[in-house]
Amino acid sequence: MKKIVFLFIQLVFALTINAQSSVKYATVNLNLRTAPNKSSHVIMVIPQGTPVTIDEDCNCKWIPIRYDGQIGYVSTKYLTKNKISYSGNTESAHIKHYTNSRGNRVQSPTRYNSAPAGATALCRDGSYSFSQSRRGTCSHHGGVAIWL
Repeated sequence: MKKIVFLFIQLVFALTINAQSSVKYATVNLNLRTAPNKSSHVIMVIPQGTPVTIDEDCNCKWIPIRYDGQIGYVSTKYLTKNKISYSGNTESAHIKHYTNSRGNRVQSPTRYNSAPAGATALCRDGSYSFSQSRRGTCSHHGGVAIWL
């Protein structure tokens, strides 16, 4: 009986350690990718300052994370333990998103003082688009001024 109780305690302890996760914050608009390299497909762009859940903290270049129901990889050099302010965003601290035709969650066009990481176009109204295709990009923002 003692052996069974001991094994049970070990199992619970192991599951608790594996279930512990930590939160880090994106220091830039961060690409969530399908594989741990910069040439893999971008699933979505995680807005700057957004908290993301990581299962294990490591000293590695890429780490798998969970964000908005998706699992993918991000570069650890763009994550921090400290909350990030939205000082670069001149509209508001609340960043909106939409679901594109492929079913990916994408940041809506947002005003910034300079081109943020992950932006694909500058719209004519001065906002930056994060569109993953050219069709419809900046359609409610006067069209595309410059492709990035």
